[in-house]
Amino acid sequence: MFFKDKGLVLTSLITPMILILLYVTFLKNVYVDSFHSATVTIGIEIEERYINGFVYGWLFSSLLAVSCVTVSFCSNMLMVQDKVTGAAFDLQIAPIKNTKLAFGYYVATVLETYSIILLEALVGFVILAFEGWFLSPLDVCGILFSSFLLVNFGTALSSIIGYFLTTQGQISAVGTIVSSVYGFICGAYMPISQFGDVLQKVLGFLPGTYATSVIRYHYENSVLDKLQSECNFPLEVVNGISKSFDVTMQFMSHGVTTWVSYLVFGLSTLLCVAIYVMMNIKKNAKKSR
Repeated sequence: MFFKDKGLVLTSLITPMILILLYVTFLKNVYVDSFHSATVTIGIEIEERYINGFVYGWLFSSLLAVSCVTVSFCSNMLMVQDKVTGAAFDLQIAPIKNTKLAFGYYVATVLETYSIILLEALVGFVILAFEGWFLSPLDVCGILFSSFLLVNFGTALSSIIGYFLTTQGQISAVGTIVSSVYGFICGAYMPISQFGDVLQKVLGFLPGTYATSVIRYHYENSVLDKLQSECNFPLEVVNGISKSFDVTMQFMSHGVTTWVSYLVFGLSTLLCVAIYVMMNIKKNAKKSR
């Protein structure tokens, strides 16, 4: 049903499309110029493939980080549409529990969203293969695994919010807000390090920023290592690039390691799933009385 609704699919891809447009018209030149400025400062010339490998890695990590959540929200809005059209009432007449029905919506949303994510990741890998491939097999596995976790986070969060929605207007409002705003608050449009101190501290409490950092780490870690080992970049410069582009997260001026970022958004995902499960168990208990 999700893929048959072309408008819904297009809405779910608004944020990635905006990011691609920003990248083509503005962001790519900014990041390339930043790299060239860094190389001039330290007096080192590097091949374009190193720059392309990093810049394209930043783009595709942002695309995946955004799509995992925005596509989950738009796909899961079918659950709300079924309530609006009355289809959910027809399904509830069948001899199945609400918990099984909710589980079906959840699994369908994960499968739909992750299929789009795999397609985006594949396109990114092909482009990186031509422009500058530095990913190791472990990096590729990390990208796919962290994306899957983030899809589950987006699905669980959208399921909780969708539980309370009952009208078409609410569906449109939530879909528009998430598609428009999430790219900013997760650091996809612009590195969080470029925001003001207050906003950086606020965003440091959001699980999505850590998920973005993890995906970005898997895309950029290998090319940063190559800059140091093959291009003789000083460690201080590499660390500075890593912090500036959110490859490593900062929380209250303290560095956050990758495993801690995994822990933060992994536990957040489990919490959201647990809340959604409890909500449906409670609803099923009320129905059976």
